[in-house]
Amino acid sequence: MNTRETLKINKKGHLEIGGADAVDLAKQFGTPLYVMDEQYIRDMCRVYRDTIDKEYGGNGLVLYASKAFSCLAVYKIAAQENIGVDVVSGGELYTAIKAGFPADKIYMHGNNKLPQELEYALDCGVGTIVVDAYAELDLLDALSEKKGIRQNILLRINPGVEAHTHRFIQTAKTDSKFGFSIADGSARNVTAYALQKKNLCLKGFHCHIGSQIFEKQSFTLAVDKMFDFMGALRNELGYEASALNLGGGYGIWYTDEDAKISSVEYALYLEAIISELKSKANELNFPLPYLVIEPGRSIVGEAGVTLYTVGNIKEIPGIKKYVAVDGGMFDNPRYALYQAKYTAILANRADEAATEVVSVAGKCCESGDIVCANVLLPPAKSGDILAVLSTGAYNYSMASNYNRNFVPPVVLVKDGKADYIVKPQTYEDLVRNDVIPESLK
Repeated sequence: MNTRETLKINKKGHLEIGGADAVDLAKQFGTPLYVMDEQYIRDMCRVYRDTIDKEYGGNGLVLYASKAFSCLAVYKIAAQENIGVDVVSGGELYTAIKAGFPADKIYMHGNNKLPQELEYALDCGVGTIVVDAYAELDLLDALSEKKGIRQNILLRINPGVEAHTHRFIQTAKTDSKFGFSIADGSARNVTAYALQKKNLCLKGFHCHIGSQIFEKQSFTLAVDKMFDFMGALRNELGYEASALNLGGGYGIWYTDEDAKISSVEYALYLEAIISELKSKANELNFPLPYLVIEPGRSIVGEAGVTLYTVGNIKEIPGIKKYVAVDGGMFDNPRYALYQAKYTAILANRADEAATEVVSVAGKCCESGDIVCANVLLPPAKSGDILAVLSTGAYNYSMASNYNRNFVPPVVLVKDGKADYIVKPQTYEDLVRNDVIPESLK
């Protein structure tokens, strides 16, 4: 189930998304426009949930990593699909609670949670907080005592698995702002410290080795390292962890350089993790822990398509051809951040042969404002509708009002019907919080 398989070309030669004609969507809602395929999101939630139910006896929980794409509607879908969510800020937590998401199925992450965020999490009744610092343990213990509760926590551990992915999205390297390292003994020491906290209940551990990972062995190696660590703690401290959160990071298709992973293959990723988990538990005579996983990108990434309208076209003979669109780094900063690669097609001429290599440029006042570089397209014309695929993760969530451009609206499409889930911004929205002090009047 990859984007190439779920997107179709209709009789008009137009791209279809979730049964809706992309050209019609552009006319109805304008561009730039984020389009999300609801059925794809639900299908991916079910792949992970059903695999845990089938292969692990339901002794676990799928969390949607909502940093990938956060809005009221996506939390509502997650709740309807009977999975949990993880949040990484007070804002994400507020959105989940506002959507009516059950707080006991929310996990809260962050390497530097603010005191007010921790207090808000406790007031909301967040089920589990993943702790990433000694100071956080002290503060959370004090806040919990003040409120008369005993808060469930996990400790974020760095297992030292360097997965094959971009260096900016590796998170389990020895040099990382996240987690306590197993290798240098800090993970063992912080565990001993956490166990002394009377108002905190240490349920177990969390690790996340990175994002956009395709190798199963990276995940199974993380299982091995975490189990060896938990076994050593049982021997040294007499502490037996009852929960293990293995994070997310499963890769998705952006271009043909990436593997095209079907829903069956995503299930196989999780099955491989579960198989290794059972094997290590048996080897160490360790009770099977409550398993938590945190897919984000793989749930919403390929569900998303961004639609643009082509504007000016500039060709530098013998050098490059630029196709400019009405969006840019304000709606998708990933190329500017780490030269992310994408596939683009002309939605209104989707059945035409792609014969030109071009760079799709944005409208920002930045030379580096490129949406995607070196993509194959038919000869583009001003007014064409350009679709960039696999933009459901880390596009809207990382968007900004740079150059005072609008963050595009988002529509959810299912069975050909589209509805706003994030409304368009207005010029008034851009100045809503601006204030002119008396001294300037």
